[in-house]
Amino acid sequence: MTQPAGSGAAGGGAAGQSAPEGQLRQGGRSLLLALYTALRSIKMYPVENTTVQKSLDDLDASARSLLEAEVELEIRVAGDFLFVNGTRLRVELDNYASFSHILAMLRAFEIGVLHIRVGMDRREWQIFLGLLLSISQKGQLDERLEDLQERLEAAKVIHLEVERAQAEGGASEQDRHQAKRVYSEGVAVTRDMVTGIRLGRGPRLKRVKRAVQLVVDQVLNNEMSMVGMTTVRDYDEYTFTHSVNVCIFSVALGKKLGFSKVQLYDLGMTALLHDVGKARVPAEILNKVGSLDEREWKFIQQHPWMGALTLFGLRAYEEIPYRSILVAHEHHMKMDLTGYPKTIRPRTLGMFSRIVSVADGFDAATTRRVYTTTPIEPDQVLKEMWENPKRGYDRVVVKALINLIGVYPVGTCVILDTLEVAIVAGPNPDAPQLNRPLVRIAVDVDGATVPLPGNQVSLAEKDEGGAYKRSIVKVTNPARFGLTPGDYFV
Repeated sequence: MTQPAGSGAAGGGAAGQSAPEGQLRQGGRSLLLALYTALRSIKMYPVENTTVQKSLDDLDASARSLLEAEVELEIRVAGDFLFVNGTRLRVELDNYASFSHILAMLRAFEIGVLHIRVGMDRREWQIFLGLLLSISQKGQLDERLEDLQERLEAAKVIHLEVERAQAEGGASEQDRHQAKRVYSEGVAVTRDMVTGIRLGRGPRLKRVKRAVQLVVDQVLNNEMSMVGMTTVRDYDEYTFTHSVNVCIFSVALGKKLGFSKVQLYDLGMTALLHDVGKARVPAEILNKVGSLDEREWKFIQQHPWMGALTLFGLRAYEEIPYRSILVAHEHHMKMDLTGYPKTIRPRTLGMFSRIVSVADGFDAATTRRVYTTTPIEPDQVLKEMWENPKRGYDRVVVKALINLIGVYPVGTCVILDTLEVAIVAGPNPDAPQLNRPLVRIAVDVDGATVPLPGNQVSLAEKDEGGAYKRSIVKVTNPARFGLTPGDYFV
């Protein structure tokens, strides 16, 4: 994650005379929520509509209230977070949709900083929001910011200024190498931990914690390089790679939802340990080829509470976060508690359990295992998780996962209308175009395999006539073309 350079200085000169942090955070949240409401109102109704006028009044009042203490406001985008005068705004369930929408809109214009000064009024807010909506619907991605700046100047909007975001770039060869090293360490630590538990000895928790810290740091530094590693799935080591993949997805989701670095460490530890109960399941059941019978399935269903007991029973269990024990027990319960193990009393699943459940479900469904030789394509898994309430996932967390990995997740093999075959490398940074991801061409128009790691292109690229150069025709099984998605990320 890109952190603002010295968060205390991020607010410029005004930050030195700012309101207390709590007041600024509350005011900043109110401002962003008012901005979101006004944007939606202007998009849905004529500007003369009462709803639009009220939303502009509320936005103007919210901004004026903050400007009384701050003199100038600076809304800054840093990674997946929004800062107001150097104070990070917390993302919670009730404001996740609005913050995500504002973040996506700013990114669509490549806006990194929005300056708001004393004197900003309803007229300028109306012009600014109207331009955002009109330009985003028809403007070229690389021309939007310049177009917006020119029109703001022409309309004499002088109390608001937009500043381009600094380029973050993709995963370099060094990033991929570092991600591979971190991933390999995570798998080795998990293997050692599970083997130790099976043999009756406790895991080396310092090594486990260090592996989690490496995952968190790598996700914060270059998220997609680490998410790409989840495509490197080892059929023979599913038990270990699955835990590491769930750790990666969970940490990336936590980052998306605004968790602090310390919270991400706890979440990563929790995710890595979520399936520790499977160390108590006989290997012949875990590795059985073919369907499980009723007795074997009941044994599998015992792993959540066996995991909780295992974590409680470790000699150094005081070093295990309480949430790890709770999540090991809860991660298969489902939101409506129709999963397993069955509950005796009503309960509400914790946020860590909801995140790990989504990460666990996605990775399990997209991975080939001994008893499921054909995994479901990632895009279909996401659709099922989102649309089928019987799956029992938290929809807010599923939505965060879709925003994280795109409609076509990293590693998905797609056929393009150019007759090329490609591997999805990451979501489009322009959030409204999640259906046009970044891809690596694996097979060219002549049917020849392109040398690894393939040529990366954006499916949002257009030709001189304004038509998209490439579009996805359908998702396909990479094995049909002799491709292994993980090869494109190591």
